[in-house]
Amino acid sequence: MAAGTKKLTDTTGIRIKKDAFVVIVKTEWNAHIVSCLEEGCIEVLKENQVTFKTVEVPGAFEIPFAIRHYWDKSGPVKPDAFIALGCVIKGDTPHFDHVCTGVTQGLMQLNLQLPVPVLNAVLTVNDEAQADERTGGKHGHKGKECAAAAIKMIAFAQSFKTNL
Repeated sequence: MAAGTKKLTDTTGIRIKKDAFVVIVKTEWNAHIVSCLEEGCIEVLKENQVTFKTVEVPGAFEIPFAIRHYWDKSGPVKPDAFIALGCVIKGDTPHFDHVCTGVTQGLMQLNLQLPVPVLNAVLTVNDEAQADERTGGKHGHKGKECAAAAIKMIAFAQSFKTNL
């Protein structure tokens, strides 16, 4: 690591409210990969004393609906952030492209519509080896990185509030 470069998972000095709450939305598809993402995500949230809840949906395409539905139905205790976890592995048909585009666009729309950050840790890879490289391999751990980004974005959003 270059001098002065901070690890993507470093949350040192980040201050967030003590009752911060994150909802993790994960997929059933490619469960063995998604569970690795979830484990890393939870590790970082626990290290930072962030409470969380995990909900599961069938596939990546369903994640944006689940996030929007959770927000709309959650009552007075709203999450401070959502984290989307999934893995879409390229196959022999254009289905991969449609799912990846739909999920990405859906999550971006939610980021613009909801007053809380929606973070994307949906891997879009060509094969399982590439997924392994992103769940603790040479490309880091995207679950951990996404949880750290959620904490940083919660702090960012809270920095605009006067009643911390």
